[in-house]
Amino acid sequence: MTIATTSATSTIGTEPDAEARRSVRRRRMKRALLYLLMVALAVFFVFPVVAMVVLSLQPNETQIVADQRSIWAFIPRTFSLQNYRDVFDRPGVLRSVFNSILITTLTVGFGLIVNSMCAFSLARLEWWGRRVMLALVVALMIVPFQTVSVPLLLIVNELNWLDTYHVQIIPFIANPFFIFLFYQAFISLPQELEEAARLDGAGTWTIYSRIVVPLSRPAFATVGILQALLVWGSLFWPLMVTRGPDVRPLPLSMQVLFSDPNVPFGDVFAFAAVMTIPVLIIYLVFQKWFVESVAASGLKG
Repeated sequence: MTIATTSATSTIGTEPDAEARRSVRRRRMKRALLYLLMVALAVFFVFPVVAMVVLSLQPNETQIVADQRSIWAFIPRTFSLQNYRDVFDRPGVLRSVFNSILITTLTVGFGLIVNSMCAFSLARLEWWGRRVMLALVVALMIVPFQTVSVPLLLIVNELNWLDTYHVQIIPFIANPFFIFLFYQAFISLPQELEEAARLDGAGTWTIYSRIVVPLSRPAFATVGILQALLVWGSLFWPLMVTRGPDVRPLPLSMQVLFSDPNVPFGDVFAFAAVMTIPVLIIYLVFQKWFVESVAASGLKG
């Protein structure tokens, strides 16, 4: 009787242990499959960038064409900056680099200030028509820029802004989508902090600059990256409002380069690298805050 009881207890005790081990194995298997999927996606998205950089360093034009369909498009065999020298030796390219940096920096800088202050007034201040304005901001998010580009072109033409820097900066400082991103970040902040600051005599500007801005760094990083991408790669609007090379940004110079039927492939890859690498650097610098903001705002879904 004792032997039977002991055997039964042993069997009952081993069943949960075996089930726990199977559960651990399943979790490890799922995690391994998830990692494999993430690695495959990373390789899928990174390989074109790697191929672009590798081929831009290849000085032999015939070899570039031959390597595009082989593994050598991703493995550097020779290094030469000749393609980059050829790109920057073209008239107007250095000027376009300066123009794009200037336009992007000013647009993002003023945009962070204007969009965040608009969102702060919608999220934290009480004033008549606030809900109507918020609804209008949300409604404007679905309006494509192409639908307002022609009326906007007529307006800037009346203001004699064509072929200038500010015609490429001022219309893109305020953006309803970025205002809404800031609004989501500000509305989630604890209101007790603001109330305690007001009890200590802090005004609206102090609350915004000393409390809201430091606590919303991920949102600022996200908006900065998205707005920089939007402005840096803009082609449609500069094509409409610029006439000469003096204020022409990089995307428009790249379009002019592509219009040349005899342009070498090496120059094309080098120009594409010049367009892409600065954006990648900006993203890598602010990657941590960008991911935090996306996770917090629920945009990943």
